[in-house]
Amino acid sequence: MTIRICCVGKLKESYFEAACAEFVKRLSRFASVKICEVADEKAPESLSAAEEEQVKAREGERLLAAIDPKDTVIALTIGGKRYSSEAFAAHLEALETRGVRSIDFVIGGSLGLSPAVLKRADETLSLSDMTLPHRIARLVLLEQVYRAYKIRRSEPYHK
Repeated sequence: MTIRICCVGKLKESYFEAACAEFVKRLSRFASVKICEVADEKAPESLSAAEEEQVKAREGERLLAAIDPKDTVIALTIGGKRYSSEAFAAHLEALETRGVRSIDFVIGGSLGLSPAVLKRADETLSLSDMTLPHRIARLVLLEQVYRAYKIRRSEPYHK
């Protein structure tokens, strides 16, 4: 299985880079893990609704260009499906059993994902009812994917 995390923007803080790198390293014994970062749009703090949509559209175009048409796409969004860790592990196992070879988890920028990206997604996932900055969402996602593999193999992992 190949797990790709496709996200808008780069990690700027070294502690997030180190934490994400640690989970990528841990996951490497279970799956091929790749991080795909696309450039975020430079935008002032206050934008009109139309300008926000333009920013999301441009970031969405970059994300869509980075996604392989054959991959299963799971878009992270507040309105997405929520899972317990055990249910998430079972879901990933079910996808693999059905023959899914590559999953692209897509994380938008500060304004979220464009309608085009959401339309392309095979499913949506919510990590929390709370809004998470994309760098924290990336770390939480990597940790939960790692936890899912540990659960699937009945290996111990802290609770």
